[in-house]
Amino acid sequence: MTINRLLVANRGEIARRVFRTCRDLGIETVAVFSDADAGLPFVAEADVAVALLGSAPADTYLRGDLIVAAARAAGADAIHPGYGFLSESADFARQVLDAGLTWVGPPPESVEQMGSKIEAKKLVAEVGVPVLAELAPGEITADDLPVLVKASAGGGGRGMRVVRNLADVAAQVELATSEAASAFGDSTVFCEPYVERGRHIEVQVLVDVEGNTCALGERDCSIQRRHQKVVEETPAPGISDDTRKAMFRTASLVAASAHYLGAGTVEFLYEPETERFWFLEMNTRLQVEHPITECVTGVDLVAAQIAVAEGRSLREIIPSGPRGESPWPDGHAVEVRLYAEDPAADWQPQSGTLTRFEIPDVAAEFSNPSGYGIRLDSGFVSGDEVGTHYDAMLAKVVAWAPTRDQAVRRLAGALSRARIHGVRTNRDLLVNVLRHDAFAAGEVSTDFFARHDLARLATPNAAETAVELSALAAAVALAERDLTAREEQRRIPVAWRNVPSQPQRTRFAARSEVTSSEEVTVEWYGGRTGYRSATRDDVHVVDAGPDRVTLTELSDAEVALAAHPSDKSGVRRSFEVFVDGDRVDVESSLGHVALRRLSRFVDPADQVATGSLLAPMPGTVVRVDVAHNDTVSAGQPVLVLEAMKMQHTVVAPHDGVVAKIPVAVGEQVASGAVLAVVHAPESAAPEGENP
Repeated sequence: MTINRLLVANRGEIARRVFRTCRDLGIETVAVFSDADAGLPFVAEADVAVALLGSAPADTYLRGDLIVAAARAAGADAIHPGYGFLSESADFARQVLDAGLTWVGPPPESVEQMGSKIEAKKLVAEVGVPVLAELAPGEITADDLPVLVKASAGGGGRGMRVVRNLADVAAQVELATSEAASAFGDSTVFCEPYVERGRHIEVQVLVDVEGNTCALGERDCSIQRRHQKVVEETPAPGISDDTRKAMFRTASLVAASAHYLGAGTVEFLYEPETERFWFLEMNTRLQVEHPITECVTGVDLVAAQIAVAEGRSLREIIPSGPRGESPWPDGHAVEVRLYAEDPAADWQPQSGTLTRFEIPDVAAEFSNPSGYGIRLDSGFVSGDEVGTHYDAMLAKVVAWAPTRDQAVRRLAGALSRARIHGVRTNRDLLVNVLRHDAFAAGEVSTDFFARHDLARLATPNAAETAVELSALAAAVALAERDLTAREEQRRIPVAWRNVPSQPQRTRFAARSEVTSSEEVTVEWYGGRTGYRSATRDDVHVVDAGPDRVTLTELSDAEVALAAHPSDKSGVRRSFEVFVDGDRVDVESSLGHVALRRLSRFVDPADQVATGSLLAPMPGTVVRVDVAHNDTVSAGQPVLVLEAMKMQHTVVAPHDGVVAKIPVAVGEQVASGAVLAVVHAPESAAPEGENP
């Protein structure tokens, strides 16, 4: 059979990735999209696009009936599921096949066998594959701790929670159950021993119609947050050849036990001290991290999936090995997942307009760089809206190089120079991980963020200096913009006063990439001799413009010798200033700082009551744990907010009394909305008073 027009039952980055290969193969493409995604690039890049109407945005891509109907309407003869959503739904695979379409994936029976982690472990154990013991939640004892609660039908870290205290088991199982039901439509969870300092190693397999199996190397995916992968690389550092080969054999055995077909991934938990490994699950789809395998093998895995679906054998798909005759792996590849999230605030997903999204040194998009370089797989471009209905990943940034050190250094450099404005991201965290001594030594594990100081990793270098100098540069740039916009008196210097008595003051709400918001007031003077800081004698403004400001920092000795503010000695640094309304983004070698210009007076409408708990993001209230007038303790759960298929517990900021609960279960709330008001004991309203 030959595929002529293929529909991708997915969105964003993976849809664009599949479309790229289809263009290379001469296959026409069909996109499906929700109302929330109508303006994203993947819709415009498809040859044909079909809106999936009649369903809420969060559920749109879970409607198999709508997707099959769209394929028929668009004249598609095949469907690629991507990953997530219905990619591991046996029922959806059957719907596709029953409609007479080609399913670019494994047989529904294989999906079914591996779709339940519980049943998959039983199946592979029967053929001798090592697995971790399953623990019934109600029978866990203190000797079993720590344990990991997992969603049976899940993936991507949803429905997974580590439990270290026996008293927390029931509550964490309940949260995991709710999260699993929301994300996967299956609330089944189970528990297993949690291996401290374990590593997450997975093997990419490819199986053809004749049953031939090829293991395309392994990937280390150990650095995770909330049990969702953040940094992946191949080859996995520090694993012996004997262990690697044993994993390849075991992965092939797992694929055979499920009568697998196509591209799939067998995941293992690896214990470095003993070199033991256990089967975790088999993902019956393409993985998010598949680009790094493509980079070191030269195999286009999407093209391989399509070839298998068309009935071709591995001999045709991989006739002579990767990159000519060189053995696998060829070089080293590292991938990071760039998320719209706040690592310092329990990884809360972020939303908003991505006003600028530029990654430097990109050698290829959605395909391998021809040499030492950067690959970008992105679902967004500058100007796109990052919503709350879906996963918060913006892009995957990949580096390939002959050695691990070269690849890691190249990737960290590209990320540090990226221009990402409008939403908070984990960019600085990624850079700090890549430059961490432990990572450089290959000392990676699933508890990397627990073992190392997350707050330090999540903070850019010289954060306080970055905010202070960036704010000064922003104030000067704004003054230059005001000068440019003048209709009259254009020759009078900015902020010129005949007898200066007070400095000019510009107020910002400042927020570096991962630090909390704080107010910063810049005091400065302007005039015929240019600009100068009113508070920093060691900082001089060398050059000023509406988009770029150059500052120098002087040493103490240089300050003592400086005769004039325009002296050019000191360390010179340029700041690029991007203005979008009240928002000002500043880029320099110190990193990115996001500022918001504040008005001189506070609008009463913007004020909130003391003790207010504000929604950290738009979302849906799924649980309320307190009532009006309840007494609460600091850290006690008040309610649970769901956004992007993850649940976030909002806790009391201090001891006190619940004065107000203005929201209810099922209510949609905007970012910054008041969820509750908790008065400290001394500020509680007197009895009988309506707070």
